[in-house]
This record gives sequence, structure tokens and C-alpha cells, in this order.
Amino acid sequence: PAPPAPPKPVVLKTPNDDAVLGQDLQQNGNAGSLRLDRAGGGYTARVTVAGTKVSQPTESCKVALGDGQPLTLADQGKPNGVTQLASAGPACPLRFEILEGSVMVTPLAEAESCVFTASDCATTPKGLWGPGAAALLPRAQEFDSARGVADKAVRENYKVMTQRARREDVRPIVTEQAAFSADREQMCRAYVREGAHGFCHLRFSEARALSLATRLGLSGAAPTASAAPRPAARKRPAPAVEGMNPGFEAGAQDQ
Repeated sequence: PAPPAPPKPVVLKTPNDDAVLGQDLQQNGNAGSLRLDRAGGGYTARVTVAGTKVSQPTESCKVALGDGQPLTLADQGKPNGVTQLASAGPACPLRFEILEGSVMVTPLAEAESCVFTASDCATTPKGLWGPGAAALLPRAQEFDSARGVADKAVRENYKVMTQRARREDVRPIVTEQAAFSADREQMCRAYVREGAHGFCHLRFSEARALSLATRLGLSGAAPTASAAPRPAARKRPAPAVEGMNPGFEAGAQDQ
């Protein structure tokens, strides 16, 4: 028998940046607000972060970054395969990665939390900002199918990474892959009704697959055929019982 073909990198479709523009997104689908817009040749963001009061941790609070004015964002290109933007203000600088229908937000400061002393408010804006559960639940089956494609792309690209790496570089790649799975679980468990629709897991996996493809030198490549969702399998009819089905012999010949 011929040896199995070596794994090939899988490229997923790049997210449509325009799809999130003008949309009101929320952290984990239920907190704060984020709205991206174009301004001239760049992007702006209106961000309100939710948190808890420093003096009374049992009470909630909100802070509008930039006093509610649009924040000018620096376009950092696509180092991980998706558009990456950054706010440059001294108060809670953030990185925004545009995914499909959502935005991954990461604080740029060493601490993941942002404390606003004047507002007596501590916030942790890190996470996936996207639609609420009401908009996601009807698409649960679609997300489940797409996640299978994304997870396969992650596995294939990970295999290619390890095969191409030098022996001393394999262990860090394995450690990174293990951290990806743990980080995805930790981040997505906070998304509202995640267990019912799987939206966060899907977007997190897609981002990982695109990042690996970019590191493999496939940035901007056309989506590969293996990344296309598989059509639903057709159910085969139950086999006929000989002697009871007049068309048995003809059906057997067709098979």
C-alpha cells in the first residue's frame, strides 16, 4: 500500500471586516458595548467597558473610554491572518482583532484589568465581543458544522508546523497547542449561552487556524477545498429482506 499523503496546510476564509462595522457588540454577548466604524482611511471605536466598583466589588459599574468619543485606532495589518487594530490612549489601551461577526479584544498593558480611579471602577475587557444569545441560538447547527471544519484546519496546520519545525522547536509548538485548547475553554465559558450555540469556540478556532496558516506562509491565500463544509451525508435506505421485497435483486445489483 502507498504511504499516507503528508498533511497539507488548510486555509480558511478570511473574516469580512465590513460585517462588524456599525454593529453593536458586547463582551461575551451580554456586557459593555463596542462599535467599530470607518473614518477616512482608518477605523474608530466607541467602547464602554463593564466592571465592578473598587470600593464595593458587589456593585457593577461602566466606563466609556475616551469620555464617550470615538477612539482612533492604529491599523497593525494582519500579523495573525486577521485585521488587527490598536487604541493608543493611556487609559486602558486595547488590541482589536476582527473575526467573523465579532471582535477579539486584548488589553495591551501587562495587567489584563483596567482600573479607573476617578470612576471607582475596575474592568477586564479581555474576551470575545459579539452578538447576544438571541441572535446566535437559531444558527447553532450552522456553527457546529463550521466548527468541525475549523477544528480540522487547526489540527492539520498544527501537524504541518511540527513536521516542518526543527527538533528543538517541536516542544514549544506542542506546548502552544495545548495552551490554545485551555485558553479557548477558559475564555468561551463566559460567553452567554455558549453551551447552546458554540459561537465563541468556533471563532476562537477559526482565529487559531488562520494564525497557523499565516505562520506557514499562506497569508492571503485562497481558501482550500478541504476547508469547505461537507455536505450532509445522504441516508442510505435500509436493506431489503430477500423473499419479501420484489425489487430486492434489482436493488442489490444497483449497489
